Amino acid sequence: MVVYHPNAEDELAVLKASQASEFTAVLTAVDKLRHLGPRLSFPHQSGVRGKEGRGLRELRPRQGRSRWRPLYAQVTDTTFVILAIAPEAKIDERAFNRAVRAAQQRRSRIEL
Repeated sequence: MVVYHPNAEDELAVLKASQASEFTAVLTAVDKLRHLGPRLSFPHQSGVRGKEGRGLRELRPRQGRSRWRPLYAQVTDTTFVILAIAPEAKIDERAFNRAVRAAQQRRSRIEL
């Protein structure tokens, strides 16, 4: 099961309104996560690098050729939560890092 943090839903809505093809690519990547779960492999997902990214993973729509990265975490054996929608780090490193920090804060507030 894949669920969205409410703030990530808002970020996804902004993406839908501004870049429809990227929105579709993100939904396709989320669908792959929904179907494959932890078996989803690179290049479709990878770990978020750096100390601040610990425990987070990023979906890589279009096998990494997308400008957007849904940041997620596995919260139970069968549940993943999309915590933020971030620009790809090489395109906008500051915004990516802000999204990582936001995702970590959102993750820390999840009650199971």
